Amino acid sequence: MPWLESAAFSISVPAGGRYDPPDRFGLANLVCEMTERGAGTRDSRRYIEDLEYLGVDSHSAASNSHIAFAGAMPAENLLPAIEIYSDVLRKPHLPESQFEDAKKVCYQEVLSLEDDLAQQVMLELKRLHYPEPLGRSPLGTLKDLSSATLHDVQTHHETRFRPEGTLIGVAGNIDWHRLVEGVEQLLGDWENRPLPEIEITPSTGGVQHLTQDCQQTHIGVAYPTVPYRHPDYYKARGAVGVLSDGMSSRLFAEIREKRGLCYTVYASLHSLYDHACVLAYAGTSADRAQETLSLLLNEFKRMKDGISEAELDRLKVQIRSNLVMQQESSRSRASAIAGDWYHLGTTRTLAEIQRQIDGLSVNSINEYLECHPPQTFDVVTLGPNALEVSP
Repeated sequence: MPWLESAAFSISVPAGGRYDPPDRFGLANLVCEMTERGAGTRDSRRYIEDLEYLGVDSHSAASNSHIAFAGAMPAENLLPAIEIYSDVLRKPHLPESQFEDAKKVCYQEVLSLEDDLAQQVMLELKRLHYPEPLGRSPLGTLKDLSSATLHDVQTHHETRFRPEGTLIGVAGNIDWHRLVEGVEQLLGDWENRPLPEIEITPSTGGVQHLTQDCQQTHIGVAYPTVPYRHPDYYKARGAVGVLSDGMSSRLFAEIREKRGLCYTVYASLHSLYDHACVLAYAGTSADRAQETLSLLLNEFKRMKDGISEAELDRLKVQIRSNLVMQQESSRSRASAIAGDWYHLGTTRTLAEIQRQIDGLSVNSINEYLECHPPQTFDVVTLGPNALEVSP
């Protein structure tokens, strides 16, 4: 992206929450916090100061599958920034003196869910829908975090931080050959370690209600779809876009605007490597919750009847707009490149994605919906009263 003055990186290590031991949920998130408290020749303070000196706008987080480190900065500082993170990957201090402070940070992230009922619903919905441990929240529980030891953190890092499966995506105004040589010098002798397998068990699925004494009801719905690496992914994405992209989409227009049933409603396609689902959310008042859920499910079922040309035209404009904005962000491109390599084993240019979008037609999406109609709904609700889910 030579027209930019910035560059960005995204480093993803296959060490996320799905790899937490059964009695240590949240360990990966704690490891993520601890790895940035000093690494290599830098103590915790020097680590932060050096990143700030390079102008790095950094971020780290644990997901279900990965621990990810990302940053954007002036282009000339990309390799020095990656040099700092190479120590995070290979030589973190994991200081005992800061272990309890790191725990407190993770406690606060768990406690913050008490004020975010919508996120509670969506995290529980993923857990209900996906096979265990693929739907597990990386935040964990207070009980398990309180039991975690520094030895647990050290073991997780030693076992899970390894070159095989680690992805580094870069984008921006970069010197590719110089970058490759620099990363080779930093990480070329990083040794692999045996990787313990995880056991995957079938999902629970079904309907679940979380009782909460409040005036609102939060509704989450999931149904299966094709993952990102499936040939029909963009057809599935197009169908979800008709449901939820923009204020003219079906869910927004039918449920929020015409009937005023809820203050927010949306659906999105969420993809893991081998599994994917459409996740939908609606927030409404308790007295309108049943009607909102019934109408939400009805809109999903109505998708089997197909979409219109006008809906597809509007959707293509929305997606083109998103691609244009992504083209202006080195951070977005770096993350997308790493995601592409994880799911596809290759990368797609924005032009290739644009051709996929332009190739969508009403017939192709309707044929997809005929073969893959929304069905088998998993539902999580949170509020004062349980709701009925009609078959």
